[in-house]
Amino acid sequence: MANSPDGTDASIRVRFCPSPTGNPHVGLVRTALFNWAFARHNGGTMVFRIEDTDAARDSEESYEQLLDSMRWLGLTWDEGPEVGGPHAPYRQSQRMDLYKEVADKLVAGGFAYPCYCTTEELDARREAARAAGKPSGYDGQCRDLSAEQIQAYEAEGRSHIIRFRMPDEATTFTDLVRGEITVQAENVTDYGIVRANGAPLYTLVNPVDDAAMEITHVLRGEDLLSSTPRQIALYKALIELGYAKTIPAFGHLPYVMGEGNKKLSKRDPQASLNLYRERGFLPEGLLNYLSLLGWSFSADKDVFTVAELIEKFDIADVNANPARFDLKKAEAINADHIRMLDVASFTAACEPWLKAPHANWAPEDFDQAKWEAIAPHAQTRLQVLSDITANVDFLFLKEPVEDEASWTKAMKGDPVALLTTARAKLEAADWSDPESLKNAVLAAGEEHGLKLGKAQAPVRVAVTGRTVGLPLFESLEILGKDKSLARIDAALAKLAA
Repeated sequence: MANSPDGTDASIRVRFCPSPTGNPHVGLVRTALFNWAFARHNGGTMVFRIEDTDAARDSEESYEQLLDSMRWLGLTWDEGPEVGGPHAPYRQSQRMDLYKEVADKLVAGGFAYPCYCTTEELDARREAARAAGKPSGYDGQCRDLSAEQIQAYEAEGRSHIIRFRMPDEATTFTDLVRGEITVQAENVTDYGIVRANGAPLYTLVNPVDDAAMEITHVLRGEDLLSSTPRQIALYKALIELGYAKTIPAFGHLPYVMGEGNKKLSKRDPQASLNLYRERGFLPEGLLNYLSLLGWSFSADKDVFTVAELIEKFDIADVNANPARFDLKKAEAINADHIRMLDVASFTAACEPWLKAPHANWAPEDFDQAKWEAIAPHAQTRLQVLSDITANVDFLFLKEPVEDEASWTKAMKGDPVALLTTARAKLEAADWSDPESLKNAVLAAGEEHGLKLGKAQAPVRVAVTGRTVGLPLFESLEILGKDKSLARIDAALAKLAA
């Protein structure tokens, strides 16, 4: 590969090729991210391909979700759905003629053969091999059938699959993440590439498409490492038949571990990408965290921009050890990215949660001016954007939320006396100056032998409904004198009752 003077290599071609089954999950996104960052760092090409040959499991809804998720994350592609490219179509369901052609050529060239073994026969032979302490992979029963044997099986009405004939030699390759790997021939037996109904399997279509699309680097999950020797053998056959030019370089990314140190499954709740979108993760924050699952920017820097990720990403720096998904760290990194937004961008980013139909106030009660005034104070407190509603709802609700735990915690001692004093001093304060409001509550606390922290707690709960929230005195100023004092009056009435 020829590098340009700036170190990039436009000949690099990677692919992201998910199946449209279910909701996208974070492990899938991590794979897409590493391919994308590798392509962008090297000035190469990112191919987005949809592997939708399993009609029973694939869905159009999942296909649309995949595209929407990639767009939301900002993981742009150079070839693929909606973009097109020289190797279209980019959905495997539209490339069936090619797979049949290649399968036929593989059989004709002696690289593959029909296998008539029934499931019951295969199971029985595997069981016998295991009992004898031998490898339980396919035993080559149909490897060298004569024309007469094939004719006899056909006369019986047996169906057949197509198996690829693995060479009787070890396979050695250099993994971009794990170094040199050798797999002995007895551990990789002949495998199916076409089902009995004629449908091509992943084992055929994935390498055929990689060859047709001239993919140079295959970066994928560690769970696919065992299939690499098979695909290398198939590549050699494709090269001989004129369907491929070279064998791509392979890099197998480490597992992402979830709860209980188990591999994160798409069935795990914390694996769903939609969960993070609904909670209000920023795409930049989520990508930052996911990039750390097996890779690091530097020893002393966990928070960085997407542009910095592209600049620094090197597949050689990916760690082969499993990476653990830590939700708290993901939230902390996302919080840092929220702080990095300018106020206008933060304000706009929160509005889907503030103006959505599920907001717990009427649309006409939302006050844009109050929201823009409180936004800079809220920006320093959020971990995810959906936290915004609980922080600012006191501005838009006719009455503050009723949180009994907060009420019980704050209304200790003699809250009536304290609130009565605080109300009087607040009424006389300058409501255009948060410092004046603070001094009023501070003075009320001093009269009752309380420090500011204890004195402001009943005021906060009376006005906002909660013991924890945004800076109190700025919140009072923005809510306004009349509403704030009315809520203190309502709290006094509740205490009197």
